[in-house]
Amino acid sequence: MTEPKGVTGMAAGLAELGAEAARAHDPYGDDAVIACDRLVRIFTAEKIEVQALQGLDLLVTAGELTAMVGASGSGKSTLMNILAGLDTPTAGSVRVAGHDLAAMGTRQRLAYRRTTVGFIWQQTSRNLLPYLTAEQNVTLPMRLGGSGRRARHKRAGELLDVLGVAYCAGRKPEQMSGGEQQRTAIAVALANAPKVLLADEPTGELDSATAADVFGALQKANTELGVTVLIVTHDPAVSSMVRRVIAIRDGRTSTETLRHSTTDADGQLSDHAVEYAVLDRAGRLQLPREMTGPLGMRDRVRLEAEPDHIGIWPDAPGTRPGDNGATGDNGATGDNGETGDNGATGDDG
Repeated sequence: MTEPKGVTGMAAGLAELGAEAARAHDPYGDDAVIACDRLVRIFTAEKIEVQALQGLDLLVTAGELTAMVGASGSGKSTLMNILAGLDTPTAGSVRVAGHDLAAMGTRQRLAYRRTTVGFIWQQTSRNLLPYLTAEQNVTLPMRLGGSGRRARHKRAGELLDVLGVAYCAGRKPEQMSGGEQQRTAIAVALANAPKVLLADEPTGELDSATAADVFGALQKANTELGVTVLIVTHDPAVSSMVRRVIAIRDGRTSTETLRHSTTDADGQLSDHAVEYAVLDRAGRLQLPREMTGPLGMRDRVRLEAEPDHIGIWPDAPGTRPGDNGATGDNGATGDNGETGDNGATGDDG
């Protein structure tokens, strides 16, 4: 028995639509735990618009420990608030651990903040309730999440022990040092086993020795508990100890510094850092001012495609491919080995 011609045609049409949808699917960020695609956030005050994020792209894979740096007003805190579910983007998309943050309602955001992300503020007083002990602060999120009493106390004890503040279990915040408070705050943020831990200047109010202890606790959360950690910091000691440092400028990711461990011929292990310019989804590239300034690059530049790189020349009389001072020797082009694919950054960070 054969199917009616109309049914067959409909099935073929649906199959074609499905194939077209599959071809149109954009895989950007499919394997990332944090994926920001052309993210925009505009604030309006007294009829004045301020663009805090201007089409920002960002991918962070599961298990990473990443630092984010940038000048005041660059958009770091705005981005962290969006990732934490405390703010919503004006345009673009943002997904964290499979959650589409732009499409969430109020209740979904509450559940997201309770179970998917943990957040640590710079101010120690914002992380802990002053009238509760360390253990009570850690068990509170689990209680709100519906965990049983025995499970809550077991989890709290384990977290405080891993983070080196088990002896503070019965102490209130006023009885703890700043470093002890921040390590306890990390335990609170990890209470409901989130996929992502966000830390906004967690060492900003601490001395260098205490800051090292707090960063060590964040490293433990990453390596021993498997949590993806994203840290906003101005502390060079912190940013020098992570494999990936993302710089934000003018509301967009501008550069990334990647660190690699290499072994020389004598078997000595050393760290090597390479700074890359970021080519975003729209094809935009932010060239460092320290490179463009000496070459007089402004307003517009000329591009020349080469087999293994792209040459960039200032728009000035007498500058053309092959002229003295207008080739890769002056820093306007890059080699194919250390700059990524765009050839517009230097050899190292």
